[in-house]
Amino acid sequence: MPSRLTVATVSTGLATFAVLYAPQPVLPQIAAEFGLRPGTASLAVSAATGALALAVVPCAVLAERVGRRRVIVWSVLLAAVIGLVLPLAPSYPAFLGLRVLQGVATAGIPAVAMAFLADEAAAIGAAIGALIAGNSAGGMIGRLVAGIGTDWIGWRGALAVVAGFALACALVTAAYLPAGKPTSRREAGLRSALTDPVLLALYAVAVLGVSAFVSLFNVVAFRLALPPGLASLVFLAYAAGGACSAVAGRLADRHGRAVIALAALAVTASGALVTVPDSLVAVGLGLAVFTGGFFAVHAVASAWVGARATAKGPASGAYLFAFYLGSSAGGTAGSTAYQGWGWTGLVVLVVGWLALAAVAVVSAGRGSARREPGAHGSAGQEPAARGPAGGEPAGRGPARHEPAGRGSAGHEPAGRGSAGHEPAGRGPARREPAARGSAGQERAGRESADPERAGRESAGREPAGRGSVGQKSSGTATGSPGSIGVAPRIGRSTVPAVTATDTDRASAGTSTTTATGNVSPP
Repeated sequence: MPSRLTVATVSTGLATFAVLYAPQPVLPQIAAEFGLRPGTASLAVSAATGALALAVVPCAVLAERVGRRRVIVWSVLLAAVIGLVLPLAPSYPAFLGLRVLQGVATAGIPAVAMAFLADEAAAIGAAIGALIAGNSAGGMIGRLVAGIGTDWIGWRGALAVVAGFALACALVTAAYLPAGKPTSRREAGLRSALTDPVLLALYAVAVLGVSAFVSLFNVVAFRLALPPGLASLVFLAYAAGGACSAVAGRLADRHGRAVIALAALAVTASGALVTVPDSLVAVGLGLAVFTGGFFAVHAVASAWVGARATAKGPASGAYLFAFYLGSSAGGTAGSTAYQGWGWTGLVVLVVGWLALAAVAVVSAGRGSARREPGAHGSAGQEPAARGPAGGEPAGRGPARHEPAGRGSAGHEPAGRGSAGHEPAGRGPARREPAARGSAGQERAGRESADPERAGRESAGREPAGRGSVGQKSSGTATGSPGSIGVAPRIGRSTVPAVTATDTDRASAGTSTTTATGNVSPP
């Protein structure tokens, strides 16, 4: 059974986006009643999204002063109540004024909801997923109800029904949303969010992508010239968007964000081109592909902002500002292009915007590559966890360390001498930790063929209880009575059994003769 927080989260998304985009499918009816052209009629959507973009940051600041829960509840309730008044507007300017107020009221949701869930939810990913699902479902339900309802009760009555649905969801939010924790000091870092070239490129992707998306959907009802109920069915394409955004996120983790974002932009442009023929099937199929590609781009870009930003709150706010600014200004620009150039001209403009977005993605990818060093800090350095294995200096490259299966971890290839020892001319021999070289790592039947190591290599002794071990690099063993001339081998090289520290050798009562490599009894 879903938790109270999940129920409140979904209800918030349903209410907010149902009223925000409800006028979109009935723009032709609004234009007919007020004597408007498509570009002017599109302001019914752009006025709200533009006001939302301008109010996002102030609402976020207000929430830190008065509490996030209070801002969320009042925002969703005010947006729904304004939606009930909206059908009563006597003129188009009054209608636009109410839409501006509705956009300001709605801004409290995207500005605060994710930060609230990050503090309150036990499973943050699931909670934010529920919010996004509510947003998508609310946007689709609002459009479908408004479009289908217009056939029965006119566009004013249909918008009132949507507002009633939103008010019911808002009341559920007020009843179920937890009180929340006290807010802490607002995160600093707006300067970095507005000066990082990679983030600026991603904001450009948001502006250009959503401009293309909203432009097509603002005027598709004008292009189809169908009854509102039937024309609104194209908004079922939103279902493809939810599925594609989830898939794109997983693919971006596997193949890289820039690659998947570019592929998604190509899919988006292809979908727009498919809508050019005068065929209802082509328009429907093209819009489904177009919507899936756009949501994939949006998912990858927004996740990229979160991964890149050092101050995630300000960067997220800046991204939302760019997103809704594009929805407002870009949507109106696209609608104006449609009334001047027709659908084909609009598609050309949309593809151009998407091409510019691809350039911004390439720029962001290059900027990320310059900032993020290699996984090991610099080329050729091994991870810190490998420690002093072999004593290799930085820059010698990982080729010095071979995978397990050639002895024990940290041993050098055959011909390099014993584990951790350098070839001739490399300086004094290095010792491995105790766990790296023991007499138990022997490969029977192989002989050491490198007598030149005598006089260069140090030898250790087996841990206490294993006996005294005398080892010579030449493959022979000498020692005074009581010593055992057995040398473990790896490949063709003799591996001296050493201890971790000189203290261990002292406690075993042995001394090392550097010239011969033998371990002499006391």
